[in-house]
Amino acid sequence: MLATVRKQLRSHPALIPLFIFIGGGVTMSMTYLARLALRNPDVCWDRKNNPEPWNKLGPNDQYKFFTVNMDYSKLKKDRPDF
Repeated sequence: MLATVRKQLRSHPALIPLFIFIGGGVTMSMTYLARLALRNPDVCWDRKNNPEPWNKLGPNDQYKFFTVNMDYSKLKKDRPDF
């Protein structure tokens, strides 16, 4: 199958940017899904030792991917301990 793709790319060089951008999009989407699975506090991989990981987040922990005009280091604790 790879030989067929290579043969088509040699005969149609205009397909090379298409493969590059599709491959880059797949790579970025897989990286983002891995980040969501590993860094998001809503995902619980170990139910026995840490059944509610969102309760262990501090008020200045940043877990959002992108925030506008937000400085997490200046936030104060405004919730009870569980």
